[in-house]
Amino acid sequence: MNLIVLFEDDFIDNGKHVRLSGRRHKHLRNICRVSVGDELCVGLCDGDIGTGRIMVLGDDALEMDVTLNASAPPAIPVTLVMALPRPIMLKRVLSTVSSMGVKSIFLFHSHRVEKSFWKSPAIKEENLRAQLVLGLEQARDTILPKVELRPLFKPFVEDELRQIAQNTLSLVAHPQSSKPCPRNVGEPVTLVVGPEGGFIPYEVEKLISLGFIPVHLGERILRVESAVPALLSRLF
Repeated sequence: MNLIVLFEDDFIDNGKHVRLSGRRHKHLRNICRVSVGDELCVGLCDGDIGTGRIMVLGDDALEMDVTLNASAPPAIPVTLVMALPRPIMLKRVLSTVSSMGVKSIFLFHSHRVEKSFWKSPAIKEENLRAQLVLGLEQARDTILPKVELRPLFKPFVEDELRQIAQNTLSLVAHPQSSKPCPRNVGEPVTLVVGPEGGFIPYEVEKLISLGFIPVHLGERILRVESAVPALLSRLF
């Protein structure tokens, strides 16, 4: 936990004093072993970053005086459009891309996505948010990524994706492509990543018809949780 993400309901005194309980308190007390007087890096969700000085440290909660005086780091200019992964993989990917500075994420259905994934507790708003916050804590960031769910492939691709990708470099990760993923592109990107097993030909053709360029990462085929950060690192 390199930054403690604060929320509006943590504040108990005119925006200068916070009270933390639950996961954050337990982590700071039991893992970080903080003491009264310690100063920590804190940031308000969707707001500024600063410092918090521990004033009270109890068994159930701690209190800090906070000063917020710095901006969050800049986002990377990418919209990540990803076929919904397996729930356990989704958690890891969301935390990772949140820490890397991705702020716009679309999760959509494709042929090789199991329909049961859309009934998983992992895609409930509070669970998505929890993984995104973990990424912010890791990266010392405060701007919460936005995740949108699109459970139907064809309506999403035909009705929305063209507009989402407008004025961006539009790429689809596809191991059978002959074109390597570009490096350090220096422009906004819409990146589409398929499910485990990849897109079926119809889906690839549909994306190409919208102007998406298939690209690969080399001869090795990676899991989604490895491919996504690898792609982002090459692009930016």
